[in-house]
Amino acid sequence: MTTIAGVAEVTDADFATEVLGSEVPVLVQFTAEWCGPCRQLGPVLRDIAAEESERLRVVRIDVDHNPETTLAHGVLATPTLMVFRDGEPVRSMVGAKPKRRLLAELAEVV
Repeated sequence: MTTIAGVAEVTDADFATEVLGSEVPVLVQFTAEWCGPCRQLGPVLRDIAAEESERLRVVRIDVDHNPETTLAHGVLATPTLMVFRDGEPVRSMVGAKPKRRLLAELAEVV
């Protein structure tokens, strides 16, 4: 597992351990290298990862390289953000969002 500025990269192989088995809620960005809005979200997610590290873990997964997890969670568009708590998805959001709006939506489930 690699980490880029506080945002860990997960794969099909370690998704169950790193996300579903996490003791804290996990925000997962389903992303792709070619996705412009995904890149726009990068700095926002890095900030959230740093600011909310006590309460929330932030990871990303590349949809092109990890089709098993992508299909299992019905991801049809990038970026898709999903919050997992206790191994279950509790919130799903599609598209890039400003930090303030994303934090407001996360506050409801974290």
